[in-house]
Amino acid sequence: MSYLFIEYPKCSTCQKAKKWLENQNVNFEARHIVEETPTVKELKEWIEKSDLEVKKFFNTSGLVYKNMNLKEKLPSMTDAEKLQLLASNGMLIKRPILIGEDFVLVGFREEQWREKIRREFLVKNACILKFKVI
Repeated sequence: MSYLFIEYPKCSTCQKAKKWLENQNVNFEARHIVEETPTVKELKEWIEKSDLEVKKFFNTSGLVYKNMNLKEKLPSMTDAEKLQLLASNGMLIKRPILIGEDFVLVGFREEQWREKIRREFLVKNACILKFKVI
């Protein structure tokens, strides 16, 4: 099982999450959020998988967010406009993001990550075991 890990390498939270994944022996592909900014299509898929609102994908503590005065502007924007904005600049996107087959996690909360990875592992192995028994 492999995951997609979206990161900004200079971000201390991303560094902590990446180290945690490595220590847990989790297979993942790392992707630089600025060099390879997610597309509108990707963001739309991830937001649907995450069950979060579009606004939860904004890096509200970032300088770009603050300099653009987005706290005031976002409430009057449509979701389509928000997605376009997110896709225009990776620094606007909250990180890290971990994408699994059945989930998307935004921001690093160790216990949440552990539970999702564990659950996905158990589900996959249960399906394999069930298949072998039949």
